[in-house]
Amino acid sequence: MANNQPIRGIPHGSGANASEIPDKLYFRIGEVARLCEVPAYVLRFWESEFPQLKPNKGGTGQRLYRRRDVELALRVKTLLKDEGYTIPGARQVLKAEFKQKGPQLSLIESDLPDTKQLRNLRRDLAALATMLSQPVAARRSAAQKSARKPAPAPARSSGRTRPSDLLFDALAPGSNSEGDGN
Repeated sequence: MANNQPIRGIPHGSGANASEIPDKLYFRIGEVARLCEVPAYVLRFWESEFPQLKPNKGGTGQRLYRRRDVELALRVKTLLKDEGYTIPGARQVLKAEFKQKGPQLSLIESDLPDTKQLRNLRRDLAALATMLSQPVAARRSAAQKSARKPAPAPARSSGRTRPSDLLFDALAPGSNSEGDGN
């Protein structure tokens, strides 16, 4: 008999279905043990045997299972108890199931048409970050040197220059709403 073939052929159908899992963000080990109808020490053992089953641990060290962890524990129980797999066989089945889900697509693929636009946006953001990292006085003098005519300072209650004023002065010196540069 192969390693990943069930030992017993007749499932007995105990345990909770995925639809019977309460709609919660986290579950404690006792709740998961009740849902899976196994003792808590069995869940801790499964964590050591199945690398996919890794619940988060809170600040106090208590295991906090997410819904997918509970579903995985139920799947492990089904493989071991109902379908009769051995632990190595169940591990192989779970590994194969995770591989079948397929790789995730990358966010940016090199053959997308807007890759050039994203690179240009990145370059513009880097230039903006460089400009914003300069002292205010250096930005003000650079904006005045590049402008054909100095932009009038907006009336303010305080004598301080806002960063947004400097940004617009540096990005479009001397331009008007028609875009003709006057």
